[in-house]
Amino acid sequence: MPTILLLFCSNVFMTIAWYGHLKYLHDKPLWSVVLISWGIAFFEYCLMVPANRLGYVTFTGFQLKVIQEVITLIVFTVFAILVLKEKLAWNYVASFAFILLAVVFAFGFKAGQVH
Repeated sequence: MPTILLLFCSNVFMTIAWYGHLKYLHDKPLWSVVLISWGIAFFEYCLMVPANRLGYVTFTGFQLKVIQEVITLIVFTVFAILVLKEKLAWNYVASFAFILLAVVFAFGFKAGQVH
């Protein structure tokens, strides 16, 4: 559970770093937005690296990546709706459903050995 919590928190920082400038810094020069985003992303790394280190005891690297991608979609969807004020169209929901199938395949079948 600490892995999942750390991944959620790290994705909040990364979503803000990657997409927050679209709403809040659109009038700033690109070089400054890149520097600000790197500063925010630093905190993402401070959470993501421990999340993966802790998680690798229980999950495979592939499973960690699938978990991270699903969390990224959840965090981004909330951000896009609440901050960017975008609508969640049916085709995005359908595409997310297909990505969630990755979870079924990653966790539903016996594959590689866990460490």
